[in-house]
Amino acid sequence: MTNQEILDEFLSLPTEAQNQVVSLIVFLKQKYIYSEPASPSLNVDLINDSFIGMWRDRQDLDSATWVRNLRETEWTKVHG
Repeated sequence: MTNQEILDEFLSLPTEAQNQVVSLIVFLKQKYIYSEPASPSLNVDLINDSFIGMWRDRQDLDSATWVRNLRETEWTKVHG
C-alpha cells in the first residue's frame, strides 16, 4: 500500500475513527521513542583505566587472605 493509498483510506474514515488513528499514532510514537544510552560508550579501556589497579602499591594489602576469609564467612551465612 502506498502512502497516498493510506492517506486516502484515512480520509475515507469518519471523523471519530480518524481521531482514533491519530491517537494511536501519538501513542505508538511515545512508546517507541529510542533514547541515547546514559553513557556515551560502553567500551571501557580497562587496561588503561586509572581505577583498575589503584591499590597495587599498597603494602598493607599484600595478602588477600583476609578478603577470602571475609567472603567465606559473609557469603555462606544463611539469611532467613
